[in-house]
Amino acid sequence: MAMTTATCVLPLPVVFVLPQSKLSPSTSKLISPPKDSLLYRSSSVASSSSSASFRTSIGNGSIRCQVEAAESAETSGDQTASVVYQGAYGPWTVEPSDVREVILYRSGLVTTAAAFVISASAAFIPDNSSLRDLIKQNFDFFYALGAGGLGLSLLLIHIYVTEIKRTLQALWALGVLGSLATYMSLAQPAGQNLVQYAIDNPTVVWFVGPLFAALTGLVFKEGLCYGKLEAGILTFVVPSVLLGHLTGLMDDGVKTTLLGLWMGLFVIFAGRKFTQPVKDDIGDKSVFMFNALSEEQKKALIENLEQQKLGQNLN
Repeated sequence: MAMTTATCVLPLPVVFVLPQSKLSPSTSKLISPPKDSLLYRSSSVASSSSSASFRTSIGNGSIRCQVEAAESAETSGDQTASVVYQGAYGPWTVEPSDVREVILYRSGLVTTAAAFVISASAAFIPDNSSLRDLIKQNFDFFYALGAGGLGLSLLLIHIYVTEIKRTLQALWALGVLGSLATYMSLAQPAGQNLVQYAIDNPTVVWFVGPLFAALTGLVFKEGLCYGKLEAGILTFVVPSVLLGHLTGLMDDGVKTTLLGLWMGLFVIFAGRKFTQPVKDDIGDKSVFMFNALSEEQKKALIENLEQQKLGQNLN
């Protein structure tokens, strides 16, 4: 039996609630699953079954929740772990579709990191190397591959505040459009690929920069949520390289050093994503389920959660 602990801070209004009469069928799934479901079975915990404990404290307009869940044991001779997590708005489990999304999210990051590292390695390969020439000839391919991987990850990323997610996606789209416009109107007529043209003409950063701003936002989120040192450092390295290139205030030696640091940290960051539990990249699923409800359903759920909390306090 393995024990998993997760802590999250949700910037949500003060709410908690629950009786069934006002809930629609879809709303009640958050708090009252069918009797034959895993969520129902978890409510009567035995020593060999899943269990979850939930503590909350409210302060400064936020809800801090701590979840402690124990994995259930074997089913039909197979060792399948089924964990029920108690979220801010009810219990939830990791579904196969969630696992697929997380794998695709992480695969997008690996694709972006691989494409960037291969392209950037040209700066460290001797000028007379055929490998360097091969990489430079395919700069645009690696650039498109990396942008596509980043776009996939931004599509699937789980962020509680929808506006932040949409902003990162908008930056990505703006960067893609800027890259295409620069390539078709400037780089291609000059007989160069986009990446080489950007290296030779620093002002191109204005057009491709939003793409890297989206990447910076993603690594910032990862560093903030999971305390990943490499992600936190990347938050400063990525814009530093771009701004140094744009302004000309950074000499080639410093840029090359920071580029090498970017490469190394990006590899570590992407690789370590696959060492995390899947649930980490899902977050509190009940929050996303709650956000998908209508305003009337949200109100009913909040009222019911408050009543349940009141009843627990009285007991």
